[in-house]
Amino acid sequence: MGGLFLNSQRVLRAESILPDDAADAFLVGRVWSKVNAGPCPVMISGGRVVDLTSLAATMSALLEMENLVDVLRAASGLTDLGTLDSFLSGEKGTVLAPVDLQAVKAAGVTFADSMLERVIEEQAKGDPLRAQAIRAKLAPVLGDSLRGLVAGSEQGSKVKSLLEDMDVWSQYLEVGIGPDAEIFTKAQPMSSVGCGALVGIHPISQWNNPEPEVVLVLRSDGLIVGASLGNDVNLRDVEGRSALLLGKAKDNNASCSIGPFIRLFDDSFTMDDLSRVRVKLVVHGEDGFEMTGESPMEAISRSPENLASQLRNRNHQYPDGAVLFLGTMFAPVKDRRGTGQGFTHEIGDRVEISTARLGRLVNWVERSDVCPEWTFGVGALIRNLADRGLLDKA
Repeated sequence: MGGLFLNSQRVLRAESILPDDAADAFLVGRVWSKVNAGPCPVMISGGRVVDLTSLAATMSALLEMENLVDVLRAASGLTDLGTLDSFLSGEKGTVLAPVDLQAVKAAGVTFADSMLERVIEEQAKGDPLRAQAIRAKLAPVLGDSLRGLVAGSEQGSKVKSLLEDMDVWSQYLEVGIGPDAEIFTKAQPMSSVGCGALVGIHPISQWNNPEPEVVLVLRSDGLIVGASLGNDVNLRDVEGRSALLLGKAKDNNASCSIGPFIRLFDDSFTMDDLSRVRVKLVVHGEDGFEMTGESPMEAISRSPENLASQLRNRNHQYPDGAVLFLGTMFAPVKDRRGTGQGFTHEIGDRVEISTARLGRLVNWVERSDVCPEWTFGVGALIRNLADRGLLDKA
């Protein structure tokens, strides 16, 4: 099972990853259950892992259910698989990414600050040493021009004309403030890793960073049913060399982390609540380095609903559902390896992405060729469900 990793020094506790108001939250996700010898959709209730396989054998099928919160509220006779702590420790199994058959998509350049950094990457051609000088030149112009700008608006068109006249227009600004969002494939279905796993950095990269993001969860009909947290691990030097290398910069072994769970929308947690969350990032290095940051969702240049509508519409459908990373405003620039070189990951970094309402996603950084290989794909899932007599619930 790709993405699994347990180490006695890196075992998490339930109270450290659950939302502050977990008692009032409908949290669903996936675990690898040793007793069931396979992945199970689950609900977290009172710190315990409740098996939902009797309702649906995949997260995709579970999230397609009408009035899912009401179904879960009324469900009885569900199997208790054990405490969440027993899965975090590896005793009963492992916490997985809370998605399976869904497409894993991402929206890029949706915040002004990260928009500026993408332009800097492009201008620096992937060289972090050049980035500082370019940042000093562009920040006063682009930072003031882009902050608070609504993408696709009349104001956006005026700013575009202004920046074109200044000869600082960029393909990143085109998708950042123009009418069409950048929507790309972040990872393949079944390839995402979950909370507590290793995340992978391609060994060719010397300039890279975490991207803490809110992740929307959509049914096949486009209805947004919940949200989670994600780390869109990014290779800044690779994408900076050419935007055509986006796939190589984004989609590598263990380079996509989602979790810890999906919080379903209900009366206690709505889209309005989601629009006000602040996504926090903390990186702890084994070298003593520490970096923190925060992304307020209110600073996003396109609404989550608008991004979702650009993802799923009459021109593009996702019959197994989809998840959508909403982008980040946090582009780390704190020097690590030397003056002017900015931030990059080191092996062993602990990355924490959190909000009070969605919990905390924790991963440790390793080279992508050292992380466990991804071996459990859609075919393996089908075979596993067939062996367990569950194909009719997939």
